[in-house]
Amino acid sequence: MLFLARVASALLMTGVLHTFALARDEAPQRQLQTLVPFVSEEGGERLARATAKKDFAALANQFEAQATIAFCGPTSAAIVLNALHPQGNEAPRDRSRLLSEDARYLPRNLELTVPRHTQESVIAAGKKTRAQVFGEPARINDKAVRDGGYQLRQLDEMLQAHNVVTRLVIVNADVAEADIRKELIDNLSRAGDFVIVNYQREAIGQAGGGHISPLGAYDAATDSVLILDVNPSRYPWVWMPLATLLKGMRTRDVVENRGYILVQSR
Repeated sequence: MLFLARVASALLMTGVLHTFALARDEAPQRQLQTLVPFVSEEGGERLARATAKKDFAALANQFEAQATIAFCGPTSAAIVLNALHPQGNEAPRDRSRLLSEDARYLPRNLELTVPRHTQESVIAAGKKTRAQVFGEPARINDKAVRDGGYQLRQLDEMLQAHNVVTRLVIVNADVAEADIRKELIDNLSRAGDFVIVNYQREAIGQAGGGHISPLGAYDAATDSVLILDVNPSRYPWVWMPLATLLKGMRTRDVVENRGYILVQSR
């Protein structure tokens, strides 16, 4: 009997440890399950009932996927700038994507490009160079640092160089969740201004580092926001609990925390 009791105890302990291991291994997966795909029945229902979605149509109309892994910031900027000025007023004509032979058989004076902000053209207006975006060392706090992509403050500086009004919010510990929630919802409830968020993927249950994308809508029933992820080949658009997004923004980047930028025309 004593032997059987010991066997039973060992089996029970094994089961407990196995269950604990499964719970630990499945924790990231459970967190991922809180991110509801936009292309799903539930995702469509959230957008249909949401009232804070004034930005969605304008952003979706101008949406494009990032061309390189370093371009989530420039892509988000291009989408928002084109949404602010959908007719291309004062937008550049970016010829960087044309090949020398593209116009060989066309009329000499035909302009192939359209006035539009592109992922490439927006970089030229900012202080951060294309080479630095791809990892060329830059001086940060008197140190040479390889700083690929964009920190949020660098993106804000680049946006301001395009003659728009921005409000940068670094989500430190002293920034209240209620204030962030109100500001994001108010913005998404109005047409003509937009939100770009910067968060750490790992903190919200995805694989990867820092990421930048626009917000498309807010659903009050689930307290979630629609992330228009500019890398949809890896992570399609998702509804993310606002608390999860806040967790992703309250993470450290190179010199400070991440956060968000509100953008409107001047």
